[in-house]
Amino acid sequence: MEADPDARIDHGAPLPPYRQLAGILVARIRRGDWQPNRAIPSEAQLVGEYGLARATVRRAIAVLVDQGALFVVPQRGTFVRPEGE
Repeated sequence: MEADPDARIDHGAPLPPYRQLAGILVARIRRGDWQPNRAIPSEAQLVGEYGLARATVRRAIAVLVDQGALFVVPQRGTFVRPEGE
């Protein structure tokens, strides 16, 4: 599901926007934009950066939490999970 870390969301593509965003976020993690145990941008920041609905951003984050790439700390944010954890 990895994409170009600098890609934009293509609303006309067959891949749903939440899947596109999940791929972009994974690519940005692999590129080193966010280090392990460090927060990614907030939902609100991702909404503004990618022009998506908050529910779409939440769905993309949920996919990456399910896949083990991210973890959520209530009242603190969403963080990059260290490799191997």
